[in-house]
Amino acid sequence: MLDSAMQFLCEADRLKSVTRANVLMDLSRPENSAEHSWHVALQAMVMGASDRAIAMILIHDLVEIDVGDQPIHLGHDSAALQKAEAQAARRIFGLAPQARTLIALWQEFEEGRSPDAAMAKRMDHTQPVLQVLMSPDPLPNHMGIVRDNLTTGRASRLAGEWPAFMEVATGLMDGGTLPDDDLGRRMRFLAEADQLKSVIRASLLIDNSRRENSAEHSWHLALYALILARQAPAGVDAGRVIRMLLIHDLVEIDVGDVPLHSAGGQAHGAAGIKAAEAEAARRIFGILPERQGQELLDLWTEFEDAATPDAIFAKALDRCQPAVQNIMGGGIGWAEYGVTRQHVTDRVGRQVERGAPALWSWLDGRLGAFFA
Repeated sequence: MLDSAMQFLCEADRLKSVTRANVLMDLSRPENSAEHSWHVALQAMVMGASDRAIAMILIHDLVEIDVGDQPIHLGHDSAALQKAEAQAARRIFGLAPQARTLIALWQEFEEGRSPDAAMAKRMDHTQPVLQVLMSPDPLPNHMGIVRDNLTTGRASRLAGEWPAFMEVATGLMDGGTLPDDDLGRRMRFLAEADQLKSVIRASLLIDNSRRENSAEHSWHLALYALILARQAPAGVDAGRVIRMLLIHDLVEIDVGDVPLHSAGGQAHGAAGIKAAEAEAARRIFGILPERQGQELLDLWTEFEDAATPDAIFAKALDRCQPAVQNIMGGGIGWAEYGVTRQHVTDRVGRQVERGAPALWSWLDGRLGAFFA
């Protein structure tokens, strides 16, 4: 079962190379579908979505590995696209041990009729709107697409579904500013979070085409938690672990990525780094409404302390994913830091075995073959 789960998770890495029509808020480059999925899931979490709705969002765009992004402002053959996406869903989710469950969850999202699916769709359709409207200098043609979307497109239904959002979005479109209320603070937090897509990690994508960023890494980890939930010890709440992993690296907006195998005063876990991360957490989560900000700060702190069953399992996945990336990609990232098998055993193995013993047994077997 672990072999098929890991095959699926490695295939999912390809979503990081699917380019979308949207651009990052700083206009530096196009957004990809993996970091979009992370941002939508984070938005859903902040806006009060259920664990099930968040799970839908984590998998909703995986079919784009085969069919690509489909920009809303371009025409499509709807019947042909539905057929292609259904075929992609069967192929991609068919790799996973829980294939039938994932296909059913994806289909529920596509149909959008259940309360959870309606919420997930609402988040998916509003994130690109926020991406444009919260940009300091949005592109004129993107503003035109947003205006059409809000007035006559799929987002126009929000006038009835989510009037508070529509009011704020319309105000921003007409040159207004965010209100200083709970919704405004959540939107400001989500705009700040966009910067995580520009934090570059030491790990590479499996195809070695470029380095991974921390937003798409966070999405991949949340997907790991969804797919590997059966590997968690009894009592672990997989939905809560997913929420931890969606926010665990937000402090890197201020501090940057600290590679696990770095050394010296800037090494992973150094006192100065930990203090800087704690300060960053207070600043970033402090953007949210006070109560929600404190809840997310507490959740981040729990992850960092790694003392509860949920946090221990989350840490195990956070250590496992980069190791899998390196093994499947030929270890280029490890070679850069002179990593040996003993380094991986000491810095990765202990955390993974503590939170998911069977997962460490699987990984350790592949480490032996890799370093041999």
